[in-house]
Amino acid sequence: MIRFIHPISKFAILLLFTGIFASCGSTSETKEAETQEATDQQSQDTTQKTILFFGNSLTAGYGIEQDDAFAGLTQARIDSLGLNYRVINGGLSGETTAGGLSRLDWFLEDEPAIFVLELGGNDGLRGILPSESKKNLLGIIDKVRAKYPDTKIILAGMQIPPNMGQDYTDEFKNIYPEVATEKNVTLIPFLLEGVAGNPDLNLPDGIHPTEAGHKIVFETIWPYIKEMI
Repeated sequence: MIRFIHPISKFAILLLFTGIFASCGSTSETKEAETQEATDQQSQDTTQKTILFFGNSLTAGYGIEQDDAFAGLTQARIDSLGLNYRVINGGLSGETTAGGLSRLDWFLEDEPAIFVLELGGNDGLRGILPSESKKNLLGIIDKVRAKYPDTKIILAGMQIPPNMGQDYTDEFKNIYPEVATEKNVTLIPFLLEGVAGNPDLNLPDGIHPTEAGHKIVFETIWPYIKEMI
């Protein structure tokens, strides 16, 4: 026997199913929104910040493995501490301040949280006017700040032997504190403190640190990095 459902009953059932589907849709949308929010938060938390070392053969780790240079040692220390930073080694052997200024844009595709500027040594060895080197260092800092105002900048001071005469040597040495003061950046007074001039800590050329020398340079740099991360 066929059983008929009263019209009111049909209406009640329709409302019931409508409410169920509406509830499911609302729950689904809520869960989807919560999932997306969690994903966005996780992505934000896992985004690595960048430390860019921008320099010459000292940064590049001339004569040794790159991981044993001070930039590589910085990455190793960061990893051991579980910090969410990656280190980019932007060192190029033979680089001058003028060359660094011209190739900087390529390294600024991603924002560096910390920018370590290590240039000028080759300028001094070639007898380039300190005023020219200073102008280029200022230009590099200006370029970084124009694109990324929040980037923290560390300037690595350099000194050279008195081959070019004491007046030139002193003028060259003074450009680093002058630049640091004018641009209000953090200054490492002398990058090679405790290493320069020590044959046991340098390669036979007397200019580039050995692995042991780079460990000392790293310990000179690390307090400045640590303060900024």
